Amino acid sequence: MPISANARKRKSRGRILVVDDESQVRVMLRDILEEAGYEVFEAEDGRKGVQAFDKLTPNLLITDIIMPVQEGVETIVQIRRKHPDAKIIGMSGGGRTANFDFLKLADDFGADRVLQKPIELDVILQTVKETLASA
Repeated sequence: MPISANARKRKSRGRILVVDDESQVRVMLRDILEEAGYEVFEAEDGRKGVQAFDKLTPNLLITDIIMPVQEGVETIVQIRRKHPDAKIIGMSGGGRTANFDFLKLADDFGADRVLQKPIELDVILQTVKETLASA
Protein backbone atom coordinates (compact mmCIF):
# COMPACT_ATOMS: atom_id res chain seq x y z
CA MET A 1 0.00 0.00 0.00
CA PRO A 2 2.32 2.74 -1.17
CA ILE A 3 1.88 6.35 -0.26
CA SER A 4 1.97 8.79 -3.14
CA ALA A 5 4.60 11.51 -3.30
CA ASN A 6 1.84 14.09 -2.83
CA ALA A 7 1.05 12.77 0.66
CA ARG A 8 4.73 12.65 1.68
CA LYS A 9 5.36 16.34 0.97
CA ARG A 10 3.43 17.69 3.95
CA LYS A 11 2.62 16.72 7.51
CA SER A 12 -0.33 14.33 7.58
CA ARG A 13 -3.65 15.31 9.16
CA GLY A 14 -4.34 11.61 9.74
CA ARG A 15 -4.18 8.16 8.17
CA ILE A 16 -7.22 7.01 6.18
CA LEU A 17 -7.91 3.58 4.72
CA VAL A 18 -10.27 3.58 1.72
CA VAL A 19 -11.91 0.22 0.89
CA ASP A 20 -13.85 0.04 -2.38
CA ASP A 21 -13.97 -2.46 -5.22
CA GLU A 22 -14.15 0.35 -7.79
CA SER A 23 -10.65 1.64 -8.53
CA GLN A 24 -11.96 4.99 -9.86
CA VAL A 25 -13.68 5.64 -6.51
CA ARG A 26 -10.50 4.81 -4.61
CA VAL A 27 -8.42 7.08 -6.84
CA MET A 28 -10.93 9.94 -6.56
CA LEU A 29 -11.04 9.68 -2.76
CA ARG A 30 -7.25 9.36 -2.57
CA ASP A 31 -6.77 12.51 -4.65
CA ILE A 32 -9.30 14.53 -2.63
CA LEU A 33 -8.05 13.38 0.76
CA GLU A 34 -4.33 13.68 -0.04
CA GLU A 35 -4.90 17.20 -1.35
CA ALA A 36 -6.54 17.97 2.02
CA GLY A 37 -3.43 16.67 3.81
CA TYR A 38 -4.37 13.11 4.77
CA GLU A 39 -2.22 10.02 4.29
CA VAL A 40 -4.32 7.55 2.28
CA PHE A 41 -4.12 3.78 1.89
CA GLU A 42 -6.34 1.57 -0.27
CA ALA A 43 -7.83 -1.92 -0.37
CA GLU A 44 -10.11 -3.33 -3.06
CA ASP A 45 -12.32 -5.53 -0.87
CA GLY A 46 -13.34 -5.97 2.74
CA ARG A 47 -11.07 -8.91 3.47
CA LYS A 48 -7.99 -6.98 2.32
CA GLY A 49 -9.37 -3.93 4.13
CA VAL A 50 -9.48 -5.75 7.48
CA GLN A 51 -5.93 -7.00 6.96
CA ALA A 52 -4.74 -3.49 6.06
CA PHE A 53 -6.56 -1.96 9.03
CA ASP A 54 -4.91 -4.42 11.43
CA LYS A 55 -1.49 -3.67 9.95
CA LEU A 56 -1.81 0.12 9.55
CA THR A 57 -4.21 1.11 12.36
CA PRO A 58 -5.45 4.19 10.47
CA ASN A 59 -7.36 7.02 12.13
CA LEU A 60 -10.34 6.44 9.83
CA LEU A 61 -11.82 3.72 7.64
CA ILE A 62 -13.98 4.66 4.65
CA THR A 63 -15.62 1.56 3.23
CA ASP A 64 -18.02 0.77 0.44
CA ILE A 65 -20.92 -1.43 1.53
CA ILE A 66 -21.58 -3.53 -1.57
CA MET A 67 -18.40 -5.35 -2.67
CA PRO A 68 -17.38 -8.83 -3.81
CA VAL A 69 -15.24 -11.15 -1.65
CA GLN A 70 -16.30 -9.46 1.61
CA GLU A 71 -18.92 -6.75 1.76
CA GLY A 72 -18.72 -3.62 3.86
CA VAL A 73 -21.09 -4.51 6.71
CA GLU A 74 -19.07 -7.63 7.51
CA THR A 75 -15.93 -5.50 7.28
CA ILE A 76 -17.38 -2.96 9.73
CA VAL A 77 -18.37 -5.73 12.16
CA GLN A 78 -14.89 -7.29 12.05
CA ILE A 79 -13.14 -3.94 12.52
CA ARG A 80 -15.46 -3.01 15.42
CA ARG A 81 -14.81 -6.37 17.10
CA LYS A 82 -11.02 -5.89 17.01
CA HIS A 83 -10.90 -2.09 17.25
CA PRO A 84 -13.99 -0.85 19.16
CA ASP A 85 -12.90 2.81 19.01
CA ALA A 86 -12.25 2.82 15.24
CA LYS A 87 -13.76 5.69 13.26
CA ILE A 88 -15.75 4.35 10.31
CA ILE A 89 -17.62 5.91 7.39
CA GLY A 90 -19.75 3.57 5.27
CA MET A 91 -20.74 4.53 1.74
CA SER A 92 -22.87 2.99 -0.95
CA GLY A 93 -24.25 3.75 -4.37
CA GLY A 94 -26.81 1.01 -3.83
CA GLY A 95 -28.44 2.92 -1.00
CA ARG A 96 -31.88 1.35 -0.84
CA THR A 97 -32.81 -1.64 -2.98
CA ALA A 98 -36.47 -2.69 -2.75
CA ASN A 99 -37.04 -2.87 1.02
CA PHE A 100 -33.36 -3.19 1.92
CA ASP A 101 -31.48 -0.08 3.04
CA PHE A 102 -27.73 -0.81 2.89
CA LEU A 103 -26.70 2.48 4.51
CA LYS A 104 -29.06 1.93 7.46
CA LEU A 105 -27.62 -1.54 7.86
CA ALA A 106 -24.08 -0.11 7.93
CA ASP A 107 -25.18 2.44 10.51
CA ASP A 108 -26.86 -0.25 12.62
CA PHE A 109 -23.72 -2.41 12.57
CA GLY A 110 -21.28 0.28 13.66
CA ALA A 111 -20.49 2.90 11.04
CA ASP A 112 -20.09 6.34 12.65
CA ARG A 113 -21.38 8.01 9.49
CA VAL A 114 -22.91 6.86 6.22
CA LEU A 115 -22.77 8.54 2.82
CA GLN A 116 -24.74 7.97 -0.37
CA LYS A 117 -22.67 7.79 -3.58
CA PRO A 118 -21.95 9.78 -5.61
CA ILE A 119 -20.34 11.88 -2.89
CA GLU A 120 -19.69 15.57 -3.35
CA LEU A 121 -16.19 16.88 -2.58
CA ASP A 122 -17.25 19.25 0.22
CA VAL A 123 -19.47 16.57 1.81
CA ILE A 124 -16.69 13.98 2.00
CA LEU A 125 -14.18 16.46 3.40
CA GLN A 126 -16.62 17.77 6.02
CA THR A 127 -17.70 14.25 7.01
CA VAL A 128 -14.08 13.09 7.36
CA LYS A 129 -13.23 16.15 9.46
CA GLU A 130 -16.26 15.70 11.73
CA THR A 131 -15.77 11.95 12.11
CA LEU A 132 -12.11 12.33 13.05
CA ALA A 133 -12.98 15.09 15.53
CA SER A 134 -15.72 13.08 17.27
CA ALA A 135 -14.97 11.42 20.58
